[in-house]
Amino acid sequence: MGLVLILVLSYAVYSATVDSEYYRYETSNASTEYQVTIQEENESTWYVATDSAPTWVNITAINAPSGSTLTVTSTSYTWFYSPLLGQEGDSVFNCKEFDEISDSCVEGYEHQTEITGEETLMTGRVSLNLPIEGVGYERANDLQDAESKVIELIDEETVSTSWIISITNDGESVSSEGISIEFTLTEHEFVEISEFQIDPVQETLYGIATLVGCFFLLIAVPMMVYFAGVAKARIDEENRLEAPPPQE
Repeated sequence: MGLVLILVLSYAVYSATVDSEYYRYETSNASTEYQVTIQEENESTWYVATDSAPTWVNITAINAPSGSTLTVTSTSYTWFYSPLLGQEGDSVFNCKEFDEISDSCVEGYEHQTEITGEETLMTGRVSLNLPIEGVGYERANDLQDAESKVIELIDEETVSTSWIISITNDGESVSSEGISIEFTLTEHEFVEISEFQIDPVQETLYGIATLVGCFFLLIAVPMMVYFAGVAKARIDEENRLEAPPPQE
């Protein structure tokens, strides 16, 4: 009976690995550097227009006065910023924790940070729905349906906006002399999609091993305890029979 159950459950694991409803897709995930244009001579205000589906936005101010304020504004689309973005560590902070937005990430059209050195990097998130590493998974009825959903997602996350970068000190624009601005977006375009596949033989073996382990814990261990108890009772009975009767 136990062997039949193992075979039935193993076949269920095998069927689940072969008949997958998930599809793996890839996007370009390319970092594109844009040329910013200064608005007025000798004033530290630059702008650039973009039309893409981005996840990351990076603005680097070089040779700006220490203690001044870097302000970045998106004219027609909100984006997320946190001082923790872009910092190195054991894990990369990206504003999204499972399906929720981290409390430290603020959504808005405009964000600011203080200039603290020769180079100050400001990192933000635009789309929280696109795969930040260029690989995602979509559940669908078939390959064509999955591709349509992915393309629709990228279209929905495409942002057409103008970015304004300014550097001020006590609310006044500083001189742009010697200051340079680098502006990059990590952009996504559809590349390819395929049915998500895993090794069915390997997964079936894992399933069998798990089931055997469960049966061992549920059956073998109690049986060992039972036989150990029976053996102890037999030994106690033999010792009782071998013991001399009490003297009258």
